[in-house]
Amino acid sequence: MKCCPRCTEINSPPPRKEMASRPGFSLGGRCGWWPSSHQAAAGAPPGPAAPAASTATGGWNDDGCVPAAHHPRPVVLVHGTLGNRTSNWLGLAPYLANRGYCVFSLDYGKLPHVPVFHGLGPIEDSAQELSGYVDRVLATTGAAEVDLVGHSQGGMMPRYYLKHYPDAAGKVNALVAIAPSTNGTTLSGLTRLLDYFPGAGDLLDGLAPALLQQAVGSDFITELNADGYTVPGVDYTVLATRYDEVVTPYRSQFIDEPGVRNVLMQDLCPLDFSEHLAIALTDRLTFHEVNNALTPSARP
Repeated sequence: MKCCPRCTEINSPPPRKEMASRPGFSLGGRCGWWPSSHQAAAGAPPGPAAPAASTATGGWNDDGCVPAAHHPRPVVLVHGTLGNRTSNWLGLAPYLANRGYCVFSLDYGKLPHVPVFHGLGPIEDSAQELSGYVDRVLATTGAAEVDLVGHSQGGMMPRYYLKHYPDAAGKVNALVAIAPSTNGTTLSGLTRLLDYFPGAGDLLDGLAPALLQQAVGSDFITELNADGYTVPGVDYTVLATRYDEVVTPYRSQFIDEPGVRNVLMQDLCPLDFSEHLAIALTDRLTFHEVNNALTPSARP
């Protein structure tokens, strides 16, 4: 028995060889969410990220990519907190590239002397970096607009860019937010402990500002959402999992505004047990829904 009516469509072979050949990932299955058997048994994380330069051979971050007529907008992938342009997208980037999209990803929020793990700097600065990167992608590809796909902080931070850069909405067609920190997070209640330790918040803010900025009730989140979550002219989709243990409570990820498409993975497939990382790294159902959001005509 298949757990969702679109499983055949979700797991249909891509136009050309993709991530299924990588050890440590199994992108098939009824709901397309579980890792390969040896990885599941060992609980091993994905292997080390490939150097950024090698990603072009996988079909993404290729400055020579020319948008196809059926996918005219380049896709910019925005990693999450502690992520980077490569490791966060080892599954989704090839999935999209193999379906004809021009796919790009950036590093943002770098801190001095902290290699590999990014998305830690002030979110306002990260939004400025995103702005410059979007402009570069548009200039490189000749496209009129991009689509943004972000995970965790990368699903929330682009909203700051869209709201605070006057010309941003004219450059972005859609934002697809995967497990975004829309209203901040309690980290299942852990951030509330800061109230019991005077000075802890200031220390955290000094070491990694983006962490404290994403706490529920932070000044940043309050200001970001004060006058609404969306801007006119941009299509918004939120993809969430009930098993998210990082952005909690999981329903706080949704945007309750007209026109926003909020999708809970378990409503599509009850056997999808993806948590905060897996939903972006290995969940084939999520990949399928990202494609649906980027190409609405593909929706059943």
